[in-house]
Amino acid sequence: MDAVVSGRRQIATRTVEIALERRDGRELGAWEPGSHVDLHLPGGLVRQYSLCGDPADTGRWTVAVLDVAGGRGGSRAVHERLVPGTAVTLEGPRNTFPLVAADRYVFVAGGIGITPIVTMVESAARGPVPWHLLYLARDRDAMAYADRLAPHGDAVTLWSDAERGICNVAAALADRGPGSTGGRAAVYCCGPEPLLGAVERLAAGWPPGTLHVERFSAVAADTSGDSTLEVQLKRSGLTLEVPAGCSILEAVERAGVAVLSSCREGTCGTCETDVLDGVPEHRDSVLDEEAREAGDIMMICVSRSRSPRLVLDI
Repeated sequence: MDAVVSGRRQIATRTVEIALERRDGRELGAWEPGSHVDLHLPGGLVRQYSLCGDPADTGRWTVAVLDVAGGRGGSRAVHERLVPGTAVTLEGPRNTFPLVAADRYVFVAGGIGITPIVTMVESAARGPVPWHLLYLARDRDAMAYADRLAPHGDAVTLWSDAERGICNVAAALADRGPGSTGGRAAVYCCGPEPLLGAVERLAAGWPPGTLHVERFSAVAADTSGDSTLEVQLKRSGLTLEVPAGCSILEAVERAGVAVLSSCREGTCGTCETDVLDGVPEHRDSVLDEEAREAGDIMMICVSRSRSPRLVLDI
């Protein structure tokens, strides 16, 4: 949809919040905590950003973007070129990081990873379920939305490395993790890869489905054993040979079949495809373990197959 930047403000060191509205003045639509949008930036770049405003405000969406040193150019384009009045295109919203029902919540955010978490916290705070947020950053000036979280008091732990040293995540969650009290817990984590890795190692002993993670960058996959696979596109009536070094998405596009895609690295969920037969080898950073084990959907931009043949609903 056609949109315009309607506001901009600095909310932390190197982080700006961008407000977006439809150019025709109509409502943008409803969304739920965890949702993200594809933002088409000047210069042809497309990036995915979490919606971090008020889900009840359907006329105005907001995203917050950290200026990433040495990034791929998306954050630089936002910081340099998105000023009030700038025309942009939006796609979505999509939610691959939904807030599930639970008896209690633990939220862990690192740096700009607060963007999908902040609306989850506010949603949890409106209900009866107990929750806690551990928010980590190098220093307090880098903590986006710290002022917005302040009213929640002791339910939020702000951890500044500059003030307290590097956080021992295991120790910080020792009395709040899934095993600390009864009931079904849901743990949500978003942030830099070292933090996600630390929490994933902790989760090794947790009940299945406890941990929910959102990554901003793809996890590198081992492609050394890749070989040619056969992919049947059921609705299109085509059977394709997908060689090593070529993604299923690329093969489908080369065959002239239009499919939705965006990030092309397994982080956004746009190319999610139903699997009608065969066993996918999941290499995305979107699906949880339950969805991976079910094997009835896959992200065709990065994932391949454990069986010699896949049948897809394309």
